Amino acid sequence: MGTVRAIFILLVLAVVTPPLMLIQFVLVALKSGAARRVPVAYHRLVCFLLGVRVRQEGALSEQRPLLVAANHVSWLDISVFGSIAPLSFIAKSEVAGWPVFGWLARLQRTVFVDRNRRAHTHHVNNAIGSRLADGDVMVLFAEGTSSDGNRVLPFRSALLGAAHELASDDGETPAIYVQPVAVAYTHLNGLPMGHQHRPVVAWHGDIELAPHLWRLLKSGAIDVTVAFGEPIPLTCAAERKAVAGRAEHTVRGMATALLAGRDVSSRRKAPLPVAAETG
Repeated sequence: MGTVRAIFILLVLAVVTPPLMLIQFVLVALKSGAARRVPVAYHRLVCFLLGVRVRQEGALSEQRPLLVAANHVSWLDISVFGSIAPLSFIAKSEVAGWPVFGWLARLQRTVFVDRNRRAHTHHVNNAIGSRLADGDVMVLFAEGTSSDGNRVLPFRSALLGAAHELASDDGETPAIYVQPVAVAYTHLNGLPMGHQHRPVVAWHGDIELAPHLWRLLKSGAIDVTVAFGEPIPLTCAAERKAVAGRAEHTVRGMATALLAGRDVSSRRKAPLPVAAETG
């Protein structure tokens, strides 16, 4: 049955994806507001077909400009987050060259980051800052890579570069908000996933995409929870490391609680910095 299920999903996506991509291409070219809504509908369809049930704890902040700082477990994170609200992503440059995934990423106006070209950093930061200033909510997978889904890796403060360039330097009026968000895959076919079955979802290290995709398509219903922490105001460049540390602490606390089946409400608020950070 797993193979039949996987083939059915692929056939449906093969029929639906091309016309939606064409529609999205036209909407983006026309700079239509509908270009923000089409990806949401598409990602909800993907989650429905894959049997992914998305549960939310908390909500996306209404404060703007808003940068979401999240942990990263799988390529499936894109559809999970994308099904919740109109969002755009910050992704590594390699994604742009992936078949299908790269095209979809471009149509969702993803900003691609080439980490090997430092000279390109300022240009990318300007692009992200401009999008944030225009009211777009950008999602940053702040670990800089994906994990095994059982833990949260250290956040890389350098990835908040666009945020600190956009932030006000007066030290008083917040110019940008960073919202910590945790994603945790908790159940497979209604049963707790645990360490043993989390590799069905987690895509990390040197795992090849195609075999992992095929395995997940055959797997069955998946439950995932997305927990939203309280936004952290970023007021100046000097706060970059402090904000990254607070966001990491919050995401790790929420993810740990979700994986253990505990309440996350007490972990949604970021801890205050112990001392002022510089750098």
